[in-house]
Amino acid sequence: MADKKQQSLNNFNSNQPATADSSTQILPTTTTPAPAAARKKLTLIPLIFLIYFEVAGGPYGEEPAVQAAGPLLAIIGFIVFPFIWSVPEALITAELSTAFPGNGGFVIWAERAFGPFWGSLMGTWKLLSGVINIAAFPVLCIDYIKKMAPPLESGWPRRIAILASTLILALLNYIGLTIVGYVAVVLAFLSLLPFILMTFISIPKIKPHRWLILGDKKRDWNLYLNTLFWNLNFWDNVSTLAGEVENPQKTFPMALFVSVIFTCLSYLIPLLAVIGAVDVEQSAWGSGFHAQAAETIAGKWLKILLEIGSSLSAIGLFEAQLSSSAYQILGMAEIGILPKFFAARAKWFNTPWIGIVICTAISLAVSYMDFADIVASANFIYSLGMLLEFSSFVWLRWKHPGMKRPFKVPLKLPGLIVMCLIPSAFLVVVMVFTHTNVFLVSAAMTVGGILWFGLMKICKKKKILEFNPETEAIVEEL
Repeated sequence: MADKKQQSLNNFNSNQPATADSSTQILPTTTTPAPAAARKKLTLIPLIFLIYFEVAGGPYGEEPAVQAAGPLLAIIGFIVFPFIWSVPEALITAELSTAFPGNGGFVIWAERAFGPFWGSLMGTWKLLSGVINIAAFPVLCIDYIKKMAPPLESGWPRRIAILASTLILALLNYIGLTIVGYVAVVLAFLSLLPFILMTFISIPKIKPHRWLILGDKKRDWNLYLNTLFWNLNFWDNVSTLAGEVENPQKTFPMALFVSVIFTCLSYLIPLLAVIGAVDVEQSAWGSGFHAQAAETIAGKWLKILLEIGSSLSAIGLFEAQLSSSAYQILGMAEIGILPKFFAARAKWFNTPWIGIVICTAISLAVSYMDFADIVASANFIYSLGMLLEFSSFVWLRWKHPGMKRPFKVPLKLPGLIVMCLIPSAFLVVVMVFTHTNVFLVSAAMTVGGILWFGLMKICKKKKILEFNPETEAIVEEL
């Protein structure tokens, strides 16, 4: 779960002399944001934990990997998958976020590479995947709370609880991104504390041979791959916040580097501890098994702490992903893909209030879907966007090798192609395993995105709505 800042993009553009020679690249202009002095910017530590909550939020939800493929393959998955997926995605995010440090992130990348149509379609796919994920987190939070308040299990009490929790959490986003960043630091500590305690308590009980158990011969590869993907994707979401980051050219690469290591260890260490310390059937490893393991290892008190931690983690995930989606809408307006009024900021807090309202409304509309459907739909739409993102990255390296890149992935074009082909192949596998109804929903969303682009084009041509200017020419560095 990639921010961008308006002023950073303006600074980037203003440092380039405009010419019309064949080496120029087309970049969109942006509107003038609030003065830099009036906006507090994200620093390194809050950014690290915002990235952490964009992607993970803790080991909650990793258990089905063991249920699907057994202990050994689950451990291997959480060791190998970061190198196949997380590291390439984080490297691409670091390079392109520092090359285009303005609000819009991956939308800007696709627009620079292939034009406004693909930028708009990227925005549709990524926004829908984002708000689908946002919808899941209040549901998860209520699912844990209902254990202490059974009336929340179904009916109107549950619906009202989801509505109220969503609106209250959205209000925090409205107050300010820097506040969300520091809240993310606190939530990360509190949500990980039960796992830290469980890991230390379990050390005397660990039997390493349990890590090597293959488990049942019949494996659920669909569940296995989706669990890994669900827990270790969305690294690029933070690109939409680049415009709100202090010194993004230096801060972004460091934040991504630290967060990749921190996130992977936060999954792997508790997984090794629980597998090694608890002897149960493979089928017992369903969602929420860590809470049962905590009770087995240390007692009911730790189970309660872990369930509280899960709710806190869901809050952090909600806040981080709502921030990214809201700033994506703002960024799309700044580069002329959406009407200018979508870039409006709250007068007192300088937050993208229109984006927050839109994302909150959409997430509420889908929050009553089955959780499995939410995951499958988000993964499929996100996969379409990632395939376009990998293509944009390679295309920009090929067609614009002299473009200013404060951080550059240290590989030549053939190596970059291989780096992108491996996760792309995984995306295709995940998409092939998808159910038919998800294909149909994704197709409908894509058609909707195409129609939306056509509508915006008509509005722009006939001047029905006001848009920011789209492009200006700049010279690549030689």
